[in-house]
Amino acid sequence: MSTTSTASKNSPSPGSHSPAKRGIILLIALAAALAAWLMLPRAADVPLTNPSLVPVVSGLDHPWGLAFLPDGNALVTERPGNLRHITMPDGKLSEPITGLPDLDVEGQGGLLGIAIDPDFTSNRLIYLSFAEPRDGGNSTSVFRAKLSADNGILEEGKIIFRQNVAAESGHHFGSRLVFDRDGHLFVTTGDRNVLRDLVQDPSTHIGKVIRITRDGAPAPGNPALPGWAPEIWSMGHRNIQGATLHPETGALWTAEHGARGGDEINTPEAGKNYGWPVITYGRDYSGEKIGEGTAKEGMEQPLHYWDPSIAPSGMAFYTGDVYPGWKGNLFVGALAGQLVARLTLDGNKVVSEQRLFEGRARFRDVVQGPDGKLYLLTDEPGPNGTLFVISK
Repeated sequence: MSTTSTASKNSPSPGSHSPAKRGIILLIALAAALAAWLMLPRAADVPLTNPSLVPVVSGLDHPWGLAFLPDGNALVTERPGNLRHITMPDGKLSEPITGLPDLDVEGQGGLLGIAIDPDFTSNRLIYLSFAEPRDGGNSTSVFRAKLSADNGILEEGKIIFRQNVAAESGHHFGSRLVFDRDGHLFVTTGDRNVLRDLVQDPSTHIGKVIRITRDGAPAPGNPALPGWAPEIWSMGHRNIQGATLHPETGALWTAEHGARGGDEINTPEAGKNYGWPVITYGRDYSGEKIGEGTAKEGMEQPLHYWDPSIAPSGMAFYTGDVYPGWKGNLFVGALAGQLVARLTLDGNKVVSEQRLFEGRARFRDVVQGPDGKLYLLTDEPGPNGTLFVISK
C-alpha cells in the first residue's frame, strides 16, 4: 500500500509556476509588447513624402507676399504694383485695391511684403513694404493703411519707415514684414547691391533688420548701441527675403540670399552682427573671394547655409496637423533653386532637408493658412503667377 504524502501531491512540478507568478510574467510580457507598439511610427509621425500642388488662384503677376485675414480670406501683393483680395477657399480674386503709395517698379523693386496688424479685427490696419521713389534713387519703405470694409480701398495711408539712405538700384530690397509677440514690426532690408560698403556702418539702415512700433518709432528693447540708428535690431545682412517667428520661442528666423553660394538661415538677435560682407560662405558672381573668409570674432555664424545657392525667399514653420510628420518643420521657398525645402530641426540645428516640387516654379512665399494648410506663391509674370495649396 502506497503512502504518498499530501505535501508531495500539492508541490509544483519542476518548471511550473504558481498562478501569482504566471500573472506577473503575463503582465511583463504585455508591458513589453505595449512598449514595442508605442515605439512603432504612427501615421501622424511618418512624414508625407509625395505631396501635390493644387492651384487656388491663377492669373497673378509676380506675386510677392501673402497674408491671411482673421476671416480666413487673404491679401496678395503683386510686385508690379497691385494689391488684391482673395476670397477663400474658392480663390475669387478681386480687382486691384486702390490707395497704394507711389512705387518704383524697377528690377526687384515694386510692391513687396505684407503684414496684418495684430488688432486688425478692430482697426483694419495693414502694412506694406515697397520700393519708394526718392531723391537719389529709391529705398525700402513701409506703408500703413486702413483697409475699407468692402476690401476695395486703402484709407488713411501713411509711410511709417524709410531707409535713411537711398540708392540708384533695382536690387536687394529685403522687405519681409513680421510682427513680434510684443506687437512690434520687424522689417528686413538688403544691401541694395551697390551699397555693400554701408552694411557694416551701424548708422545706416542698409543691410539691417529693423524693428519699429506700429507708428514707425524705434521699438522698445532695441539694442540702441553707440553709433547705431535706433531702429536697428541686427546688422550684417545681404538681402533677407524670408522671415518668420518660431512658434515656440517667438524668436525671429530669417532666410538670406548669399552671392554665389552662401545663402543663410539665421536667428537675428538684438545687437548682433551677421558678417556680410566681411564673412560669407559664398563667392562673388565673378568668382572672386568676398571679404576675409567664413569666420571672424564678433560676427555670428549662420544656423544653416546652402552652397550652391537656392535663392531662398518666403519661409514658414508648420504648426498644423494636416500633413503627417511635418509638424515643427521649417519650409523655405526657393527662386533660382525652383523648390521648397522642408527642413527638419533639432532645436536650432538643421538635421535634414527634403526638396519638394523641384523644377516646378520659382517659389516666392510660403504661408500657413488658418485651415492648417501650406500655401505657396510662384514668382512668374502674369498671367502665370499662381497661388497653390499643398495637398496630400
